[in-house]
Amino acid sequence: MTRAPVRPELIRWARERAGIHDAADLMGRFPKLAEWETGETQPTLKQLEAFAQAVHVPIGYLFLPEPPQEPLPIPDFRTHDGRGVRRASPDLLDMIFACQERQGWYRDFAAVVRMPEAGFVGSASLDDPPQDVAARMAETLGFDVADRAACRTWEEALRLFIAQADAAGVLVMVSGVVLSNNRRALDPEEFRGFALADSRAPLVFINGADTKSGQMFTLAHEMAHLWLGSSAVSDASAAPLNGYAREEVWCNAVAAELLVPLDALRPAIQQGEPLDEAMQRLARQFKVSTLVILRRLLDADALDRPGFDRAWAAERARLRELVRAGAGGGDFYRTTLSRVSRRFARALVESTLEGQTLYRDAFRMLGVKKTETFHNIGREVGAMG
Repeated sequence: MTRAPVRPELIRWARERAGIHDAADLMGRFPKLAEWETGETQPTLKQLEAFAQAVHVPIGYLFLPEPPQEPLPIPDFRTHDGRGVRRASPDLLDMIFACQERQGWYRDFAAVVRMPEAGFVGSASLDDPPQDVAARMAETLGFDVADRAACRTWEEALRLFIAQADAAGVLVMVSGVVLSNNRRALDPEEFRGFALADSRAPLVFINGADTKSGQMFTLAHEMAHLWLGSSAVSDASAAPLNGYAREEVWCNAVAAELLVPLDALRPAIQQGEPLDEAMQRLARQFKVSTLVILRRLLDADALDRPGFDRAWAAERARLRELVRAGAGGGDFYRTTLSRVSRRFARALVESTLEGQTLYRDAFRMLGVKKTETFHNIGREVGAMG
């Protein structure tokens, strides 16, 4: 029996890279895993292929003389409880690479059809007051507080925000799983979103495993990155950040002002109202998370810092439990379009039907396998009769 000449440390690295810190978790599928990691024996090529698939690593990596360095291809502003995140998971890496491929395709498409560039990309700087940039963003997007207040649900408000970004030329992609693999759920504790700045194909990815109100803030935060003209991955939080990268602090401030302008918040504050009731009422009114409301109450001097810190810790814990208890599902075609954006899907279908893009490539980028599904998506986005 032919054994694959793989070094033990590569097996161990691949397992840990996938976030599996105990070999026993994979022993059911690979009974000899412990022996592979000590070098007592080596897997067959078929076993190695199965292992590579299980830990989501390119099999070629396992034949290298030492574990490869895998730096994120964009700036990393993620933190977890104030600590830097040292290694990106295969899930995050695969999503960034997939979105970069889609962005590259769309950039070429936009150039061919002479689509105008998005003038807002890179139009702001860190020296611009966040409230001024938030006002410019609201004007560009047609983002109105009253329109969001009229939405019946957070999901409806989020769809409205995404549609406004789409109309402005932004590819907004929302998914809670890697590509279309429902067994690879994305973890909002690792990252909440990222921005890929480009004047022809600005792109925002939102971790759909987060709450709808959390996704709302992430979209606003990543849009602020586009206004700066900077690509970045982050775990955007409404918290007032101290000691963090200046860019993240600035983007947070812009996002908070865009979603809950202080001029609109102050008249809505009711003196003497219990904090819990005020958080829920204002969150419903502005269609944002209660965490965003807490941060804006602090900004408006309606809440002191000790009170904010206590309320923030309690509310953050409550929302984490809601995320864990949340359920997925939903309409298949709406979900598929959310994952790749309606703007991207429409362009890809049109290009494919005109013979400019191979069906094989279109299927891969859309995450579909059947021609019928592709045509249904085409009809959904208005690219087919």
